[in-house]
Amino acid sequence: MDDSAAATPEQQPDYPQHWEADILLRDGGTARIRPITPADAGRLVEFYEQVSDQSKYFRFFAPYPRLSDKDVRRFTHHDFVNRVGLAVVVRDRFIATVRYDRIDAEGRPSDTGTDAEVAFLVQDAHQGRGVASALLEHIAAVAQERGIRRFQAEVLPENRKMVKVFTDAGYTQHRSFADGVVHLEFDLEQTERSLAVMRAREHRAEARSVQRLLTPRSVAVLGVSRNPQTVGRAILRDLLGSAPAERPVHAVNRNAPPGTELDGVPVHRSILDIPGPVDLAVIAVPESAVPAAVAECGAHGVRGLVVVTAGYAETGPEGRDRQRALVRQARAAGMRVIGPNAFGLINTDPEYPLNASLAPRLPGRGGFGIFCQSGAIGVALLEAAHRRGLGVSSFASVGNRSDVSGNDFLQYWAEDEATGVVLLYLESFGNPRKFTRIARRLAAVKPIVVVKGARHTGSLPPGHAVPATATGLRDATVDALFEQAGVIRVATITELYDTGELLALQPLPPGDRVAVVGNSDSLGLLTYDALLSAGLRPRTPVDLTTAATGENFRIALDVALADPAVDAVIAVAIPPIGTSAHAFMGGRLTGEDDPAMGSDDPEIAAALLEAGGRAKELGKPLVLAHLALTDLPTRLRPGGIPAYPAPERAVHALAHAVHYAQWRRRTAEAEETARVPELDRIDEPGARTLVAAALSTRTATAARTQPGGARITLSDAEARELLARYGVDVSPTLPAPDEATAVAAAASLGYPVALKATAPHLRHRPDLGSVRLDLTGEEGLRRAHRELDALLGGAAQAELVVQRLAPRGVDTVIGATVDPAVGAILSFGLAGAPAELLGDTAHRLVPATDQDVAGLIREVRAAPLLFGWRGAEAVDTGALEELLLRVSQLVDDVPEIASVDLEPVVVAPHGLAILGARVRVAPLPVRSDLGPRAMSTL
Repeated sequence: MDDSAAATPEQQPDYPQHWEADILLRDGGTARIRPITPADAGRLVEFYEQVSDQSKYFRFFAPYPRLSDKDVRRFTHHDFVNRVGLAVVVRDRFIATVRYDRIDAEGRPSDTGTDAEVAFLVQDAHQGRGVASALLEHIAAVAQERGIRRFQAEVLPENRKMVKVFTDAGYTQHRSFADGVVHLEFDLEQTERSLAVMRAREHRAEARSVQRLLTPRSVAVLGVSRNPQTVGRAILRDLLGSAPAERPVHAVNRNAPPGTELDGVPVHRSILDIPGPVDLAVIAVPESAVPAAVAECGAHGVRGLVVVTAGYAETGPEGRDRQRALVRQARAAGMRVIGPNAFGLINTDPEYPLNASLAPRLPGRGGFGIFCQSGAIGVALLEAAHRRGLGVSSFASVGNRSDVSGNDFLQYWAEDEATGVVLLYLESFGNPRKFTRIARRLAAVKPIVVVKGARHTGSLPPGHAVPATATGLRDATVDALFEQAGVIRVATITELYDTGELLALQPLPPGDRVAVVGNSDSLGLLTYDALLSAGLRPRTPVDLTTAATGENFRIALDVALADPAVDAVIAVAIPPIGTSAHAFMGGRLTGEDDPAMGSDDPEIAAALLEAGGRAKELGKPLVLAHLALTDLPTRLRPGGIPAYPAPERAVHALAHAVHYAQWRRRTAEAEETARVPELDRIDEPGARTLVAAALSTRTATAARTQPGGARITLSDAEARELLARYGVDVSPTLPAPDEATAVAAAASLGYPVALKATAPHLRHRPDLGSVRLDLTGEEGLRRAHRELDALLGGAAQAELVVQRLAPRGVDTVIGATVDPAVGAILSFGLAGAPAELLGDTAHRLVPATDQDVAGLIREVRAAPLLFGWRGAEAVDTGALEELLLRVSQLVDDVPEIASVDLEPVVVAPHGLAILGARVRVAPLPVRSDLGPRAMSTL
């Protein structure tokens, strides 16, 4: 069948293109959901013929062997409002359908009712794959879009599979039984349970799809050449080097003469000529030949593709179009795609070893799951693991990341018992919200260490599949995302492995108190200083002197590990005096051939290994910082003791482990104790009404035509009224265009007052002299007004206002901004140029809990000013935390609020005052993370 005929928008101008979606099924296969159109009559008839008589009986409650012409017309002609049909399509054939019909309160067809009857039919061969569950999510979303709020369904009691689809979905439902039929009614509004069910299904499907890629029963390489230097030939050799005897590896070259063999493997002219199934195909043909190769793979039933061919989105807009077409073609045939422009895929599982990559050897088995978006970085990561003697569980370098992404691998590694630590090199995010959600769940049990490239806006590498909303993701936003998800962010590949190795080999530290023991006073002091700089609490270093023996190390390490006031130990070591590492001694250069000279003392290594065993028993990490000891790290490797050739590297790795362990403890505690308090003075309906009114104005309508969207700024009065609906009281201001008006305003507000400029170019700029404080009477106010009028070019231009003087305290700034890619972000910092210049601002994702806001105000470097620095009186942090919770709830409840800025917020010893507020609103953004499950279409 011609897939182009599947939907005919030109015949139906109201065809809802946005309802089309690629989905992952329970077994990891792909399919497409789309509306049914009149052009699908042939597909529908063919589909129905493949359904068993029992399934037909369950659908129609009577024998129904075939569809009449009238039936076919009814099931393919829809108005996409009151009557909607969706189909699940694989390889251009229907495998399932669903339909709803709007009804009124009496159950009759209606154009205005808010209920609808819904019915499903799934081919028997595809039952059990989660098809009906996915269809229910999508038809429910479609119905809600069309104003339907509740579904009704009638199911025969013996149709237990369909009853289970409805009952397991998590919607609020009502169930009754009459006349031999189960009658189900369920509201379509998402519930916590329905969302949890949807995400659990998503997790299983994505994990299974990656597992299918990593454990193929057979593999074919398309594009194998006689030239041994070509990519296809190299991958064939790599596959053969890793393949168990029972897994066939096939070679394909459409120009190969009959009987050709390469590397002992027969070469087929087409994948269709290969007898038996092929689960994974590696495509290394020229870009122009890829569509035909993908089509043949789909026809042969291939489950997954690794496309190493380049020439796609990294080349520009035309290449991006080719990339999208490649993904659509593969998914339509039920296949997932690694790439294009990929380095490849590796699995070190002894039962399923796989090297479908350009790596010349299969890495050793170990606990690191590695994902990257760059082939060059992939090579570096594998080489670093080999050099350090670290093993890998699985590895993926996905190139342009058009389909399979890091999120998919995180889902898989959450289930993979062989993976203990996840290492990521990321340059972009396809779905930041989803990454945060998945990473947070995984980080609660397994560490995730990330190097984030392309830190600066505008440096996104070409070819990456990224939505427009995520291209400008600020680095501060990424930091907040990582912080709340428990992801460990490091700066370099070296630090990635330094940290990963410690997390993989040592227990998590129970606290931040660190003992330093070693044979060098100088190295101990360097380590001590580095620990202080990292925010840890070091004990005074124990210097054993350069003459220390293995026994001295053993005793000192025993004492340190046994100390209940020590949570981790760093051993520091330099070569014993007289060894070859001290090359210059008395003017003589010792040579490597001197048998008396070694780079370490085996007794010291033995003492460290013995201490390492005790450290693990006590649950305290032990690491080594050394200088010029080339042999000692190798001696310690069997005991799993990380060794670092510089103290700062050891400290950085340990600090990351300490902070990660603290995050895990906080998260575990928060699940039991953290809450979003119920606040008084919350008027959500009133706030929504105000925002809706603002968005319906002429100004808002005009704004929608402007570049950058429809964000509009509320007036000061509108902002104060909106914020007051959530108990956020902004100190009122009165205009002061002249002296007389200023005096009248002050009399109304009550002295003392402040006089300040509010023009946009002067707002929050006291350094320009635009504010006068402590005005206690009319004479002082008039004098201040004359001064500002002369200084700022006129009172009208400066937009002078009078405001009641706030109590003395600490000036702070509170903000909430909606990032389209991540969601709402709550921010806090101290006011003023120094904090702004230093970027001293902390962030949390919304909604924030009481523990989130308590941590937020303590995270900024200037936080001591809030808690009585240098003898000053501490301010009311309780009131500050409550204000942050109110702002968080406001932007969470009313998603049309694009940003809230409160500046300054003066926090006094008792209470606080909000002296300035700005609120911007915008039409409700699309939340892809709350809709039905669908694969990215970037």
